Amino acid sequence: MSFNVAATAYDRFMGRFSGPLSVGFADWLDVRGGSTALDVGSGPGALTEVLADRLGAASVIAVDPSEPFVAAIRVRLPEVVVFQASAEELPFGDQSFDLAVAQLVVHFMSDPQRGVGELRRVTRTGGVVAVSVWDFEGRRAPQSTFLGALLSVVPDADDEVGRAGAHRGELVSLLEKAGCRDVEETEISVTVTSATFEEWWEPYTLGVGPAGAQLVALDAERQELVRQRCLELLGTGPIGTTATAWAARGIR
Repeated sequence: MSFNVAATAYDRFMGRFSGPLSVGFADWLDVRGGSTALDVGSGPGALTEVLADRLGAASVIAVDPSEPFVAAIRVRLPEVVVFQASAEELPFGDQSFDLAVAQLVVHFMSDPQRGVGELRRVTRTGGVVAVSVWDFEGRRAPQSTFLGALLSVVPDADDEVGRAGAHRGELVSLLEKAGCRDVEETEISVTVTSATFEEWWEPYTLGVGPAGAQLVALDAERQELVRQRCLELLGTGPIGTTATAWAARGIR
């Protein structure tokens, strides 16, 4: 899935969560200098920036299928090389990187097993392949409250629970089937506070991702019903949202 939205809209919608998640993910992976890294499905560059800070920009390459996101990284991190490409067809030779990561990407891949297989293919023997996805099954994604409210108005809405990697153990299975060894899984949690309900709600109106796209596709009356249900659940603020992602890593 390619996000055909402005990078600024994505940052307002998910960047406030993916930023701190990137730090926790990199900490768990023990990212340190002397290694090369590939950030697959980089988005506007939240994890790319953390990797570049820890490894040096010359040691990091980013890949994303979205043209606006690729352009945003080129402005945000001009010393990082970035390619427009999909996870399922990475434009690199075998065993090119010490670390290949895909943060909040597997559930948007058209073929998750192929995509994870590509991550392993471009990782050097002994290198690390790592992936993460929000815990949609446990209703611990940043969007979970919104998606619950949406389902109360649109019973057949996509709550993202059925997407790859959204359940405990699914990322482990993908890595093992791709041929990785010594696979481990963990949880990484972040907390973001919105000062008011309107600050929390506004990013959903930007049409970003499955959540935002489904909201803006509704007529005004049903959009307001979703908004009111969220307000009932959360109150006027401040609103603290704790989100948890599944993360898994394996050795090539």
